[in-house]
Amino acid sequence: MTPPEPVTRRSGRADLIVLGVELALIAAAVVVGVVLNRRGVGLYADTAPLYAFWRPHVGWGTPLAVVVAVVVVGWGVRWARSASWGRLLGVGYLVAVAWILSLALIDGWTAGVTERLTNQAEYLHEVHRITSIPVMLAGFSDRIIDFQPGSWSTHTAGHPPGALLVFVWLDRIGLGGGTAAGLACILIGATMVVSVPATLRRLGAEDAARTVLPFLVLLPGAVWIGSSGDGVFTGVVAAGLALLAARHPAALLTGGLLLGFALYLSYGFVLVGALALAVLAMRPGRFLPALLIAGTGVAAVVVVFTAAGFWWWEGYQLVVERYYQGWAAERPYSYWVWANLAAMLLSAGLVVGPALRRTVGAARQAVRQAASTVPAAPTEPAGAPRGRRLLAGLRAAARPTVVLPLTAAAAIVAADLSGLSKAEVERIWLPFVVWLLVATAHLPASARRWWLAGQAATALAVNHLLLTFS
Repeated sequence: MTPPEPVTRRSGRADLIVLGVELALIAAAVVVGVVLNRRGVGLYADTAPLYAFWRPHVGWGTPLAVVVAVVVVGWGVRWARSASWGRLLGVGYLVAVAWILSLALIDGWTAGVTERLTNQAEYLHEVHRITSIPVMLAGFSDRIIDFQPGSWSTHTAGHPPGALLVFVWLDRIGLGGGTAAGLACILIGATMVVSVPATLRRLGAEDAARTVLPFLVLLPGAVWIGSSGDGVFTGVVAAGLALLAARHPAALLTGGLLLGFALYLSYGFVLVGALALAVLAMRPGRFLPALLIAGTGVAAVVVVFTAAGFWWWEGYQLVVERYYQGWAAERPYSYWVWANLAAMLLSAGLVVGPALRRTVGAARQAVRQAASTVPAAPTEPAGAPRGRRLLAGLRAAARPTVVLPLTAAAAIVAADLSGLSKAEVERIWLPFVVWLLVATAHLPASARRWWLAGQAATALAVNHLLLTFS
């Protein structure tokens, strides 16, 4: 039902207020970052809150990126409403690949794709040194601590061995080198455009899936999905959650296997567990059997890695020690604990704040409406139905478009407060950011195209003004 016009106007003004707060947060993070950098404070981020260099430039990806943005903004929202489901996902994926690749090519093929993963800090620096995968796994933890012979490179040491394994496996099947690795990141990362809508549809929210898909296609975080290991992580996590929403036991088991492997891509993915439980709770069918099947898949991966000689908890403890051997010891928590959120906004897009505001509002309205329709039984004492009404309201609010983005937001807040994510979160939090965008399902139809244009403009501005890093 269309809300009355005064309510629509008030909601629109509230969205603009939230947008203003977002812009103020970003501006404050930039200004304070400049001041701290000039004072010699160890931010280790020249363009804080983003990890990048100031370098305005254009490239031969510029016209392609502009064309993709114009097409999606101009026709994407309307087409997504009417296209057949299979065609929507197929075309959405191809356009997402074009968007990610075109943004990467603004820096040029060499700098944007081929050499993105070949510097000393990256995984490819270690691939040629792996002559035996079993030996690597058994001795992985011994090489996490820095300043000793054979210490892993920064990114390799900062993650469990699964992250390095991805690129070792690519090399073993003949796809070694920076170009193949960069393209693999783009192709795998873009699958989130399929996985997130597929999850929503399986949870009974196909209309929302069609609304959200264009926002996933033009995700500003595509700047970092392109040729970044975090692009692979985003694709794996999203696919795992999508499989948990399916009804077939084999899909549940496979989803558990993928999410189990995700634990060995990044230590922070323990927080994905909250999203996994949310999906399992909302999917059709019984919760406990589904949890058991998916949990079996997760446990199987844990057993394999542990039997191979890598104990996850030991690796995590050593990574925390390694973390404070480097820049994290100097990066001030007092700045990054709030500036991280500004970086996240530049990755997720400024649509996130207004979309989350409307999501919370939709949840409150669902609770009120459901609670008001629960009648009191004639034999119940006064006040007794209150508990039943509250439960009915919570059930009504527990929709995918509410639960998933709010759970992702909670995971991001937890990661932020931990102090183990000081800077570079514009790429680190991507696996959660794509689920934040589910909140865009609550935007009014009349405003979606404008917000989508803002998303595209954010990505284009970041990639043309800054030289970003993976």
